[in-house]
Amino acid sequence: MDGNFDLLNYHETLRELVEKPGLVLRVFDDLPIPIEIFAPDGSSVFINRAFMELNNIKDASLVSKYNLLKDPVCLEILGQDVLDRIFAGEPAVFRDFPAPIQDLVDRSVIIEKPWEASVMDLDIRPVWDGDKFVCTVCYFKVKNIYKGRAAVAKAQEYIELHWLEDFDLDKVAESVSLSRRHFGRLFKEATGLTPIDFYHHIKIEKLKEKLLTPGLSVEQAFTDCGVNSHGAYLKLFETMVGKTPTEYRAEKRKAE
Repeated sequence: MDGNFDLLNYHETLRELVEKPGLVLRVFDDLPIPIEIFAPDGSSVFINRAFMELNNIKDASLVSKYNLLKDPVCLEILGQDVLDRIFAGEPAVFRDFPAPIQDLVDRSVIIEKPWEASVMDLDIRPVWDGDKFVCTVCYFKVKNIYKGRAAVAKAQEYIELHWLEDFDLDKVAESVSLSRRHFGRLFKEATGLTPIDFYHHIKIEKLKEKLLTPGLSVEQAFTDCGVNSHGAYLKLFETMVGKTPTEYRAEKRKAE
């Protein structure tokens, strides 16, 4: 630890934050991470500027209209049991959460849809005051946002959420209620990629993430992504990344 570290000043700063709730909210408001705070009854009580910018919210008072426990879409995605545990004060993490943006527009929680589809990670942490559950803080890590034509954006979201499965063009087209041929043409016109090219892009990104998991071999990283480390995806990885998986991991770890 730095020899100039002032423990007394550190504790004084923490005391200032704890004793001044408004100051804490100002800290949250300045963070570049989208944040939403919920009361124990599920009602939203605070959103920071990053959250407002992400969702194109102009008036923070709109937050008062939203209650997570009464959101039928989130209830369907997360399940009643999970929501009950969250609002009993348990932490939770959700990977690849499909943000229900259209539902929020339909119920006038937000006025105008800022994007068509998005995939996020959610980190939900409870705040306790002794044995009293005060609120829960939700941090949003935005992974991908899809704009443009609604059908294409929803298809991109569908592919990303089903990346671990084998690619099935018929299922993707069916998810947006289009014929296989029409969907393929529409997707290529909008993105410059075929649907399977986009799937390969997502798959390689997942492989890159998995390769950086401590203690995981290259072979296990590929296995966890549902592919063989000696098959076609090895060549695809080298083509798209420009390095072997071992070289990529070594370079990233050296840069850390």
